[in-house]
Amino acid sequence: MNAPNRAAAGRSSAHAADDRTPDHAADGRLPSRAAAGRSPGYAASGCSPVIAAYGRSPFTFAHKGALVKLRPDDLAARVVRGVVERAGLAPDDVEDLIVGCAFPEGEQGFNVARIVGLLTGALPLSVAGATVNRFCGSSMQSVHMAAGAVRMNAGDAFVCAGVESMSRVPMGGYNPLPNPGLHESFPAAYMSMGQTAENVAARYRITRTEQEAFALESQRRAAAARADGRLGGEIVPVEVGGVRIERDGCIREETSLEGLADLKPAFLEDGTVTAGTSSPLTDGAAVVVVCSDAYAAERGLAPLARVKSIAVSGCAPEVMGIGPVGASRKALERAGIAAADLDVVELNEAFAVQAIACMRDLGLDHARVNIDGGAIALGHPLGATGARITGKAAAVLKRRGGRYALATQCIGGGQGIATVLEAVH
Repeated sequence: MNAPNRAAAGRSSAHAADDRTPDHAADGRLPSRAAAGRSPGYAASGCSPVIAAYGRSPFTFAHKGALVKLRPDDLAARVVRGVVERAGLAPDDVEDLIVGCAFPEGEQGFNVARIVGLLTGALPLSVAGATVNRFCGSSMQSVHMAAGAVRMNAGDAFVCAGVESMSRVPMGGYNPLPNPGLHESFPAAYMSMGQTAENVAARYRITRTEQEAFALESQRRAAAARADGRLGGEIVPVEVGGVRIERDGCIREETSLEGLADLKPAFLEDGTVTAGTSSPLTDGAAVVVVCSDAYAAERGLAPLARVKSIAVSGCAPEVMGIGPVGASRKALERAGIAAADLDVVELNEAFAVQAIACMRDLGLDHARVNIDGGAIALGHPLGATGARITGKAAAVLKRRGGRYALATQCIGGGQGIATVLEAVH
């Protein structure tokens, strides 16, 4: 099927009447929207948002990994540039750079999205920048915002990123100041994530043995995916101090049930959650390109998946790990499908216990969840994870030839966020 010409796509009347404006550049390539003078009108004709590209940095341990000495704004800028270049996206066509970050201060402050845009060397000054904070769901929220903007005819192409350096900006930020009244009347609002995991274990009666078996499988799948080359294609290598970093640093191939059993509880003296069944503190960045399907067709981009539905939901903060349940149910209902229809699921593994609880409540088949491993093995750089699992779900859906995928995650403070994707045929 031929891509629509610019006039059919809704070129402004002024340019439609100007025969001197070429449909193609001298080298045969389509001009950028800005150069062509076309008014952005794809979404007005009923276009839907698609995931056009995905990439991420290597994910490495905070405080001791290979990215410790790299500023998060520089890290994100390098990954944004790499993904934009890989995708063949015309920089002038990008409406906005939307960056998720859970603790946007220090080196990842100052509206880090705008800073990243200026640092890329790949995006013009005309591309705006907005930083989004929904804690762990921040960069999935950036995808939701871009998808909504496409539907509202508010732009054709968006770069949705996420970044977190848990080495260089502490979890909780530099100067946490809880509201004293809320802290007294509703302390769960500020409860530690580890404590919420123990609460989920108690409520769902999930044993330490179950958690350790889940964690081992996450490590096994991630190690196998890396060995098979299934992770390398999504990684944008970055250079730190003259050293090229192109390999994830959190995967523990040597993990065993015996080793996990030897670990002490991490949060409660008599608890069941350990460091081995929790996602590690991680540094990393991830990027997803969202655009309209019509724009992708005209520009020759090959979408990974269509954004079918989105949802967010709140839950009790003391069991924040079950946040994906409510959000996923809403997203599935809006998509008109059931959990049994899902071919691929990316469920963030903040903790093994909450992932198990969510799979139980949603009726998910573990064989289809986190096929290439999850955050327990790969790592969880807070602001970057939403973009990673959304892009990953789209990429795996296309790789496996499925029809529907779900990306979902829990969020500190008691929230969940979810995205249903559909194959593009």
